[in-house]
Formats: sequence, structure tokens, C-alpha cells
Amino acid sequence: MRQRRLKNEINVVPYIDVMLVLLVIFMVTAPMMQSGNIEIPSAGPLVAPPQEAAVVEVDRDGKFAVRLNANAAARSVSAVELQREIKQLVETGRPLLVAAHNELPYQKVIDVLEAAREMGAKKVSLQTKSSGSK
Repeated sequence: MRQRRLKNEINVVPYIDVMLVLLVIFMVTAPMMQSGNIEIPSAGPLVAPPQEAAVVEVDRDGKFAVRLNANAAARSVSAVELQREIKQLVETGRPLLVAAHNELPYQKVIDVLEAAREMGAKKVSLQTKSSGSK
């Protein structure tokens, strides 16, 4: 009778099969785990912005307006004019306040913040309402 020789090899094929099945399970279930609901925290008691702060307003339609201070009238500007205005405000060292309509797509707000950053703005804030006011 012939003796069997022992093999020193580990058969990894079953382990690879299990890992591939787990990979597929994770790839299918991962997108389902992410919910689309975002709850934005409300602002508590607010500190009034500085009087010298210039305000960039973005309305519901994405149109821009600039107020040179809290008491000045808003002046409508195009996107190109907005960049020029921001550059002038940055050169004078004035803080910048962005007031965007609450139904405005978030990308429009980011575009304004990005334009301010490109122009060298260091002091940019977002205007919010107090949690008590509607």
C-alpha cells in the first residue's frame, strides 16, 4: 500500500470566495445606509455684525446685491461686478457678511464664499437669524 504525502499548502480559494461575497454585500448595502436628511442647527443668541461690515445678498433666484454697510441701500450687481466689489472691500480691510435666502441652493452660497476667498478675503461670515425669530 502506498502512503499519502502531506501537502504544506493552504487552499485559499474558499477564503477568496467568502471575501468576494462580503465585498458585494458591503457595496450593495453602503449606499442604503446613508440618509439624505440633514438637520441644520439653529443659531442661539446672535451678536450683531460690525457696523462697518459690507453685506453681499443673494436672493432666491441667485441674483446678487451689495450693501456697503448695515444702513445702506442694496445695489444689484452681476457676478463679475460682485468679484470687483469684493476685491475693493478686501483691499480696504472691511469684514464681509454673506446673507443668502434660505431656499437658495447651497452651491450659490459656496460660490460667493469661494469668490471672496479668491479675492483674498480673510473675514467672511454668514448672516443667520436667531432661533427665536422666523
